[in-house]
Amino acid sequence: MTGIGGARSREEYYMRMALSLARRGTGLVSPNPRVGCVIVDYGASEARVASLGFHGRYGGPHAETEAIGNALGPVRGMTAYVTLEPCCHTGHTPPCCDALISAGIARVVMGMTDPDPRVSGGGTAMLEAAGVEVVSGVLREECERLNRGFVKRVTEGRPWVTIKAAVSMDGDIALENGGSKWITGPEARRKAHSMRAENDVVLVGIGTVTKDDPELSVRDSDGRSPIRAVVDKNLEIPLGAKVLRGGERVIFTSSGARSEKISELTKMGVRVIKSGTRGGRIPPGEILGELAAMGANYVMVEGGAGLISSFVEAGHADGAAFFTAPKLMGSGVRVTKFQVPSMDSAVKLKNLRVKPVGADFLLEGEF
Repeated sequence: MTGIGGARSREEYYMRMALSLARRGTGLVSPNPRVGCVIVDYGASEARVASLGFHGRYGGPHAETEAIGNALGPVRGMTAYVTLEPCCHTGHTPPCCDALISAGIARVVMGMTDPDPRVSGGGTAMLEAAGVEVVSGVLREECERLNRGFVKRVTEGRPWVTIKAAVSMDGDIALENGGSKWITGPEARRKAHSMRAENDVVLVGIGTVTKDDPELSVRDSDGRSPIRAVVDKNLEIPLGAKVLRGGERVIFTSSGARSEKISELTKMGVRVIKSGTRGGRIPPGEILGELAAMGANYVMVEGGAGLISSFVEAGHADGAAFFTAPKLMGSGVRVTKFQVPSMDSAVKLKNLRVKPVGADFLLEGEF
């Protein structure tokens, strides 16, 4: 394996192109990672892009195979820029390494090593054994960030979790009487729907269901609706709740939940997962373990305050997305319920980004 060397700017240029392609698979490829591929011909007087490809849907062709197939002619002797180490095992599709070697690709520039133990390092070894030059680590941090949910699932056994909420300037998600429609404006709501489409699962507590009766679907934006999941320890969910209408639905409940209600929900096509409780709650770690086993790379927790707090307290919150309205709601329902003993113990966010969304603004960060 060679280093990046003096051609860094050229390598990064094509890797950024591959990253842009990979993002087209957002919300469509889990449990697989998002991957983009750019094939470049350096044989002429000037380098030219010979073909492009990306992984567009789970079970469909991988990025490398797609790029090779999209080429107008042979790609022998060319360089393939790939955001992730090419796979060397057979899953829903044959190994990408085989496709690259068979096509005569002479050089592979990859952004990051695949953390999946079925691949990790094996793809590189297979390519090099066939005489293909491999360059690794080009825009590694950007490539890892693109697939941080996939990385977390295969290395830690749980998805990437984003806490999402609409709050007032004084930190409320509802009035004292429970009213919460609408804290933020239509632009913020459209953005929130587009964020749902980027996640595999949207998760709420039973309090949110009984109070707001949300659909939790993608309606005001393009994209696929995620799996809709509800944490309902005592299985109180009304059978007519909007969240139970179609799509893939999951309810997490306690081991003591009524079997009759479970049977009714199962007949409706709802998956009911029973779990033990700890401190009166279903542990967030168990919920995430189940969702990871279902192939979820990204989960968005939308509330309420109790559920949000439980994930933050358990250390299972990775990102935050707070749509903040420029209004004060007075004494209301706070976005979190936990207490900290001192300012030094306050939960801090890093890598902050703030941008206006209509009359509101979106504050994003990482825990």
